[in-house]
This record gives sequence, structure tokens and C-alpha cells, in this order.
Amino acid sequence: MKNFTRFKQILRTSVPLAMHTWLQLGGQVEYFAEPRNEEELADLLQTASREGVETRFLGTGTNVLVSDSGVPGMVVRLTAPAFCSINPDPASETVSAGTGAKLGRIITSAVYAGLTGLEGLIGIPGTVGGAVRNNISTSDGDIAQWLESVHIVRLDGQAADLSAADLDFSEGNDPLADAVITACRFRLQTEEPEELTRRLQKIWILRKKNQPFGYQGAGRLFKDPSGSAASELIDDAGLKGTRIGGAVICERNSNFVLIEPECSTDDVHRLIHLIQTQVRERSGVDLETDLTLW
Repeated sequence: MKNFTRFKQILRTSVPLAMHTWLQLGGQVEYFAEPRNEEELADLLQTASREGVETRFLGTGTNVLVSDSGVPGMVVRLTAPAFCSINPDPASETVSAGTGAKLGRIITSAVYAGLTGLEGLIGIPGTVGGAVRNNISTSDGDIAQWLESVHIVRLDGQAADLSAADLDFSEGNDPLADAVITACRFRLQTEEPEELTRRLQKIWILRKKNQPFGYQGAGRLFKDPSGSAASELIDDAGLKGTRIGGAVICERNSNFVLIEPECSTDDVHRLIHLIQTQVRERSGVDLETDLTLW
């Protein structure tokens, strides 16, 4: 186990990753760690760096597609209470949250405190840290526009506070490639809680209508190109309902894949390739996958 012996209370070996992702696919990872606090996390990352062990980070796994053969190195998941706090503060018009807090919970906490800004993201699954890391967005805007600062731990174990101005989320850039977020702080605006709650409910109903919530094993395939929706491009290519092995394009929203029991990661890869090829030939648009491929 290399020099990870002292982490035996928080680290396991040869852990199947399928049970930790929404798509429920993929093989094992060599090391799987769940540190209980930031000090333990920093020590773990410093050790992994010194031992030359590649480290990846996993939240709820909503957009992660794991190879059938598994992945090398270590996967770290920050789900301990120390990483999941949520603290809205109406007086300063801010809300702070740990990286492992569910995005839906921080949104509802902010709304009940009379803080507006994040409610347009309701219904998007995942954690706060994952949402910021991927700068998730809807037609109403992205999460980065409300971000004030993040607290991070770098892969060498060093901690730092960064302002939103320090982070460049432009396309193709990863400002946190050498670090993991452990906490975020958002600067929002004040609004009447009752009106905010009504708006939140309307957004939730609309999003629930258009996405396959409740389906065991589903994932969003592509980012929406500028000025169009990936689902419409897939429909125009005549691919709604298309199946490859156990991977099926969702009838309700063609930009989602549904995973059936016999599905493999390779099935999803082949379906992605088919969609990209057909959409490019039909519309001249290159669709960029919204999945993180491991």
C-alpha cells in the first residue's frame, strides 16, 4: 500500500467506482479515500504527491464516466461533515458552503434566507465544489458570476484562499488543475423569501419536466453549443431513442443517456461517437461532451 498505512481508517483499496457514480458504470480504483477534515486531506495529498500517485476527486459522480477497466491511482471523496456545512448570512448577503454540500441544499438555504442568485441552478444534481469546478450554467447564467472566493488545498498539501478574480473559467481553461476546493463563498442579493420560493418552485417544475429525474442511471451527454441546444441538434439528426448495447438516448430529453442493466462504459463511448458524427454531418456542429471521462 505504498506509504499509506497510517491512513487505513480513511483509505480502502480496489474499490469499485460504479456504486459512486450516477451512471453506475466502470471498474475499480487502486485507492479510495474519504478524509475526515482538511488536515487529514492535506497530509493525504502530500503523501500521494511524494509517492507519485495520481489523484482524482469525486463528488456525487453525476458527470463522471469511468472506464470499464478502472482507473489507476487514488480517488478522494470529501463527504465528511467538515466538508458539508452551509451557512447563509443575510446581513452580509453571502452564503458559504463546504465543497461536499449538495448544490440543491445550498440553493434552498439561500432562498429561505432571502438571498437570490443561485435559484436558476435548482434541479442540477451534484455538490457545490463540483458545480464551481465545472462552472455549471443554464440559460440564466453560470455559477461563477455569484462566486466571491474559494478555499483550496493544492496537491502538495498547501492551503490557500483565492478570490473569484483569481480564477479564469474561460473555455478550455482549468484554474484548479493542481488543487481541490474545500469551501466556497457566494455573494448574492436580497429579495423577499416568499417571492423567491415561488420562483424556485416554478424553475424546479420546469426542469423536472424536461429531464429524466428518478431514472436509475442517467447522465447529461453534451454541453449546449452557443445559440442552440444539444438536445435539438440530436433530435434533428434523427437519433432520439437510439440504442447501442445498454446505452439509450432518452426520449424525454435527447441530451441524456439512460443506462440499462447490461450497459458498459464502452457502449456509452460508442453512443457519444455516433451522436457527434451524425450531428456534425447534419448540422456542422461539433458537440463537446459534458462528461468527465476517466
